[in-house]
Amino acid sequence: MRVFLDTNVLVAAFATRGLCADVFRQVLAEHELVTGEVVLAELERALEQKLGLSERAVDDVIALLRRYPVQPKPKKMPLIAVRDPDDLWILASALAARADVLVTGDQDLLVVRDPGDIVITNPRGFWEMSKKQRKK
Repeated sequence: MRVFLDTNVLVAAFATRGLCADVFRQVLAEHELVTGEVVLAELERALEQKLGLSERAVDDVIALLRRYPVQPKPKKMPLIAVRDPDDLWILASALAARADVLVTGDQDLLVVRDPGDIVITNPRGFWEMSKKQRKK
């Protein structure tokens, strides 16, 4: 399964131990991680400004994520209603990357109706979905 992790999930994965870190490790071990330039730019800012990570630590995180497919910033936006227009970049990136699942904690994305050929879920929902898939 191709899994696109939103910025907030990645920040939590690198900042703390917990569900998002577990989801990140599970995606690396059992699925195909895809991300986007939009997410990497947001992540870099968040790690530096919000978490106060050193430039070297931020560079290491970004380098790790660049080992996996990275979707360029989309040129075309989908015609999908999103409450926060900035979130449309994330959804557009996930769709362009042909992700099967977008994992996010962003309520504006979680309430999107008819997002196209992608499932949008929170980290707990993805964890449960993966658990069911492993039992099959």
